[in-house]
Amino acid sequence: MNNLAPRTPNRPLIWPDILLELADWLLDQDDTTPVHIVGGAVRDAYLGYPLKDIDLVVGGGAIRMARRMADAFGGDVYVLDADREVARVLLDSPDGKLNIDVAGYRAPDLLGDLTDRDFTVNAMAVDLRGDTSRLIDPLGGEDDLNSKVIRRCAPYAISNDPVRALRAIRQSIKLGARIEPATLRDIRAAAPELSEVSAERVRDEFFKVLGSTKPWAGLRVMQALGLLAPVLPVAAALPADRWAQVLTASERAAHMFITISPARTDNTAATFGLGALVVGIDKFRRKLQTHLGHQWPNERAHTALLHLALLLRATIDHNDQLSPRKLAESVSNELRLSNPERTRLEKLLSAPENPATVYTQPLDVLTQHRYWHVMGEAGIDALLLALAEYLSVQGVALSQAAWVAVIERARVLFDAYYERHDTVVAPKPLVDGNQLVRALKIKPGALVGELLEMLREQQVLGQIFSADDAIAAARGYVNRLN
Repeated sequence: MNNLAPRTPNRPLIWPDILLELADWLLDQDDTTPVHIVGGAVRDAYLGYPLKDIDLVVGGGAIRMARRMADAFGGDVYVLDADREVARVLLDSPDGKLNIDVAGYRAPDLLGDLTDRDFTVNAMAVDLRGDTSRLIDPLGGEDDLNSKVIRRCAPYAISNDPVRALRAIRQSIKLGARIEPATLRDIRAAAPELSEVSAERVRDEFFKVLGSTKPWAGLRVMQALGLLAPVLPVAAALPADRWAQVLTASERAAHMFITISPARTDNTAATFGLGALVVGIDKFRRKLQTHLGHQWPNERAHTALLHLALLLRATIDHNDQLSPRKLAESVSNELRLSNPERTRLEKLLSAPENPATVYTQPLDVLTQHRYWHVMGEAGIDALLLALAEYLSVQGVALSQAAWVAVIERARVLFDAYYERHDTVVAPKPLVDGNQLVRALKIKPGALVGELLEMLREQQVLGQIFSADDAIAAARGYVNRLN
């Protein structure tokens, strides 16, 4: 323990070619300042995961080193913190953009730097000026990684930075690891301190939990450890039965998103529910992938916003005194979400009955149009969430025939949006308000809006086809009013 001597790990470290080229470049430099790869990059290289972000620590002159590196490899450099000597280098590689953060030691030396990190699995290092196949592991991170254990580096690790409590949950989900008892106690103790931390940092870590492969598991642990109340108090107050149902809906949604994603395997859709979904909507899979792959500011995953919407929808169902608009605004302010995120949340919280899962009306072309006219692109999200909620409510009592019928209705709605958008969802208007005012000699006002809506729906139904048709229909409508 506390041994900084490099050693051969139990499995090879897999580095991208560009990092090995960087190591060769360092050997040609006159500068001999220590440079080490640290943190999650070492962990992921050990696990064989692809690397997009790499953290380097240097013994001095971090910003100068970053600039030289960017010049040598034709990249861009950004100074993130001049006082603390932190810079980011963006390099192009065959695998895409690579972000390299270069910083000085957090402590007087490498051991102090590693000890000051969050968890042992993130406190391993590799000497970039030495043998990149050998591991520096003074805190036993390799053993914890192989044993699937999340362990804090030092007794003060979480109390010094309470956001690490959320990070522990995210890491445990990603690695399929358990949080060891002492770290668990520290997480519980740190929960009240989350209210004192920057809302932006809490938001980003919370969204990473929601955007993980098992958000429902992260939410369950957050609630059990007292972390949800300071992050999202309105959800933490749900009664046990509603809480259990929203976790099930989150699980169903996550499974659906994976089934739609490029990561789907034959085993992913092995259940009847998901298998039937694949058969029903696979035609739209690539377009849905693009939609679900959208990122909000600071690379917040769109799927994370959808899991947040599930939580808030359950809250509204439990408390009908809550206004969707006010709840969306309140939560968006608490979590410092962008205006477009707030708007999307409000849409999803105030969505009308979803025609895919409600049989009170036929799914004719006018019903399809009205749904998409109200919801717009948010209707895609509302439709996916409605399917997940349907599965969660039905549970083991799910009727195969009923589920197939629901999927068919969803298929028709998706088909309207993706394949018949110009005729069903948003046909090009035949006339505008000014034309109606001039032709009918009426005043601008509510009647004009009423006429435009009537004409749009007649156009969707195939009852009018030209500007003359529209003017005639509008004139007849006005005459009937008189």
